[in-house]
Amino acid sequence: MLSSEKRSLFRFLTIYLSSTLLLFLLATTILYHYQKHNILDKQIDRLHIEAQKITQKLRELHSIFNKPLIYPYNKPFKSAIYTIDKKYIFGSFRPKTILWNKEFYIKNRSLFLIYNIKPYYLGASYLIVSKNINEKPILDLKKLLILFLLIACIFFTILGLFLGKLFVAPMKESMEGMNRFIQDTTHELNTPISTILTNIELLETIYDCEGKKEMKRIEIASKTLSRLYEDLTYLKLNKRYHREIISLDISKLLYERVDFFYTIIEAKELNLILDIEPRVIINIDYNDAIRLIDNILSNAIKYNKKEGDLKIYLNKNIFKVYNSGIGIDKKDLKRVKERFNRANLSEGGFGIGLDIIEYIVNIYKFKFSIESEKEIFTKVTIKW
Repeated sequence: MLSSEKRSLFRFLTIYLSSTLLLFLLATTILYHYQKHNILDKQIDRLHIEAQKITQKLRELHSIFNKPLIYPYNKPFKSAIYTIDKKYIFGSFRPKTILWNKEFYIKNRSLFLIYNIKPYYLGASYLIVSKNINEKPILDLKKLLILFLLIACIFFTILGLFLGKLFVAPMKESMEGMNRFIQDTTHELNTPISTILTNIELLETIYDCEGKKEMKRIEIASKTLSRLYEDLTYLKLNKRYHREIISLDISKLLYERVDFFYTIIEAKELNLILDIEPRVIINIDYNDAIRLIDNILSNAIKYNKKEGDLKIYLNKNIFKVYNSGIGIDKKDLKRVKERFNRANLSEGGFGIGLDIIEYIVNIYKFKFSIESEKEIFTKVTIKW
C-alpha cells in the first residue's frame, strides 16, 4: 500500500472511529448515569421501608407503660431520632452534620434519609436513617459497560478497516494502472535511448561537425529521457531489488554525476559552485546512491532560473544542494514528497523524484529536509 493510500485510509479511520466511538461513549455515559440512579433509587426505597419499620416500633413503644424502652435498629441500617427543634434524642449513630433541607442525600459514600414522624412518638419528630452505599451493583454496571465499549470498539474498527479498503480501492486501482503504464513505458524506452546516447557520443568524438548546439539539445533530451527511464525502472523494481551495500566514495560519484548533468547545466548557463570534501565514504548500494544524487541534482537544475546559482556541498556528515530557483509555496512543501505530486506543473516529469529520495533516505535512516521560498531559493539537505 502506497503512503498516499495509507494516509487516506488513516484519515478515514480517524474520522469514522472518533465520531462513532464518541457517539457510543456519550450514549454509554448517559446509560451509566441512568442505571446508577435506578440502583441508588432502589437502595433509597430500602431506607424508606426501614424508616417505616422503625416508626411502627416507636408507635408500639409509645403505647407500652412501665417497661424499659429499647430503641429499635437493624443492621446494616443506622438511625437516630430528633425533636421538632432538630435536637438529638437517641439513636444508633449521631451524624455530625445533617442537610435538613433535603429529604435524602449522599455523603461520604453513605445514603441519608430524613423521615418525618407524624404524629410524634416519644417526643420524636424526625427520623434519620442511613446506610452505606452498596457499590457492587455499580461496579458490575461499570464492568458491563466497559466490556460493551471494548466489543463495540473492536467491531467498529474491523468494520472501519473493511469500509476504508472500499474507500481507497478506486485510488489503488488508479495507482496500479499508472504503474502498469510506467512498466510498459520503461520497457519500450530502453533501446532507443541507449542508441541515441551512444551515437551522440560517437559523433562528438569522431566528427567535428556543424550543428553542435543542435547536438547538445539532442544530448540533453536524451539524458533527460535516460534519467526518467532509470527512475521508472527503479520504482518498478525497488520492492524486490537486492541491495549490495558497499563502502562507496560519494565524493567521486558526485563529481561523475555533476559531469553527467554538465551539458544541461551549461545549456541553462547556471553558476555552478562545488564545495565537495574528498574521500567521503558512505555505506550504501551503488544504484541507490546514483538515484539519490541524480534526483536531487536534476530537480535543482530543472527548477532553477536561467543564469541562476547552483551550489553543491558535501562533507562526511551532510550533502546539501542549493539553487536560486523558482522555489516552492509553503502550502505545497508538505505534499511535495508524495509520488506523482508536482508543485510546479510548468516543468516536465512524473513527480516521482522526491518520492524516490524519500524512499532511499528511509531505507538508510538518513535525514531529509527541504527549505524553500517562492521565487527565491530551494535547499535540499541529506544528513548521513
